[in-house]
Amino acid sequence: MEIVAIGVGALLLIGLVTPVAAAVVVLLEIAFAFVLPAHVEDSILLGSLGAALATLGPGLRSIDARLFGRRRIDIGGR
Repeated sequence: MEIVAIGVGALLLIGLVTPVAAAVVVLLEIAFAFVLPAHVEDSILLGSLGAALATLGPGLRSIDARLFGRRRIDIGGR
């Protein structure tokens, strides 16, 4: 399980398949919360950060942004 976490962390660092990698982080942290009950707070924090990253998507300088283009959502309606 730790090897998968290291691989997913590397994908997040370089910004490749960001939403998928962040979703895997959420699933891993749920599993870690059950395996290591002494570190539940850490798993909740990292899982919520993974969920936020999955919804926000990759950053401006990520490989995903270069491959697929940067998405922008206008909330103002103009």
